[in-house]
Amino acid sequence: MGMLVNFRDWIDARFPLTKMWEEHLSKYYAPKNFNFWYFFGSLALLVLVLQIITGIFLTMNYKPDATQAFASVEYIMRDVDWGWLIRYMHSTGASAFFIVVYLHMFRGLLYGSYKGPRELLWIFGMMIYLALMAEAFFGYLLPWGQMSYWGAQVIISLFGAIPVIGDDLSLWIRGDFVISDVTLNRFFALHVIAVPFVLAILVVVHILALHEVGSNNPDGIEIKKNKDENGIPKDGIPFHPYYSVKDIVGVVVFLMFFSFVMFFVPEGGGYFLESPNFEPADPLKTPEHIAPVWYFTPYYAMLRAVTIDIGPLSAKFLGVIVMGAAVVILFFLPWLDRSPVKSIRYRGPICKTMLALFVVAFITLGWLGTQPPTDTKTMMAQIGTAVYFAFFLLMPIYTKIDSTKPVPDRVTG
Repeated sequence: MGMLVNFRDWIDARFPLTKMWEEHLSKYYAPKNFNFWYFFGSLALLVLVLQIITGIFLTMNYKPDATQAFASVEYIMRDVDWGWLIRYMHSTGASAFFIVVYLHMFRGLLYGSYKGPRELLWIFGMMIYLALMAEAFFGYLLPWGQMSYWGAQVIISLFGAIPVIGDDLSLWIRGDFVISDVTLNRFFALHVIAVPFVLAILVVVHILALHEVGSNNPDGIEIKKNKDENGIPKDGIPFHPYYSVKDIVGVVVFLMFFSFVMFFVPEGGGYFLESPNFEPADPLKTPEHIAPVWYFTPYYAMLRAVTIDIGPLSAKFLGVIVMGAAVVILFFLPWLDRSPVKSIRYRGPICKTMLALFVVAFITLGWLGTQPPTDTKTMMAQIGTAVYFAFFLLMPIYTKIDSTKPVPDRVTG
């Protein structure tokens, strides 16, 4: 034991190991009333690590070559020892990542975790979300299946709708006049090196920002404002061992669901791995219905909801604007919310109704994005898009006029 203590002291003299352990775990005081919704931050970190590790093993046998990519994926699935498991862990992990992140973001909406002093924390989180979308998009092309090829073709062609620079921008992204070997190579480089590097930095910055301002809680009370004579928050407990052990429970439950999907339904009913993607990419054969993966479909439905041209602006270009605005508007959430309270627990019926309508609209748009367009479904998508934007654009009004309940001085447990 004495040797271990001496070794730790030797490290501490050259690297702030103990200081980091105390600042971010053993002496980082988190609110004592965390609930189920607070599992998803640590689960997001777990899935990120899982994706990086499985991705490294996949790249050992994957060939980013238009003539060999699809065959190399089949080789991984059939001939590499445990290759099928690593591939299914990675493909299931991609969907699991977005499920966990969407629930993590919903927690933020539920308890006002984006309000001061956590505005920058929310912005870093949204930057992670953008990087995650880019990572998923670039990775989706790599299997070089039918849906990979045509999905990328459709998404990149959207940039061509931008006036003046559209065609040049699409050409620049593809690196060729069509989706080709050049596109596959650059998407591979971005998916494996560039975006994960950015993602890892953003995650570290996000956690540092969180530990600087402290965690929010279901009551929306700042525990740092009520400390004892030793400067320790009265309503706080050390993250380690209390929440580090509690998070293990969340990890076990998550891995049970994850393993069930991975071993029994890795295709996720055609949502995680679409059936056209089990066919090699064929530039001469268009799938019957092209749609992005489920985690992009809410925005894809918004894109298709715009059906009219306005002057020189085409419906396609306006759809791209709407789709982009749907993501960008999330960055402004901390300044749109004018409510004097953070948590949904102490907000009035208007805020609760608007949040419920927003969730229903987002889920409905997600389903509509997976379906072939019809007049009825287009109208539903237009209504869903209107509700989505109304939630944000009307927020300064309804959060200000809505009634609120008195917030207690201490957390309620």
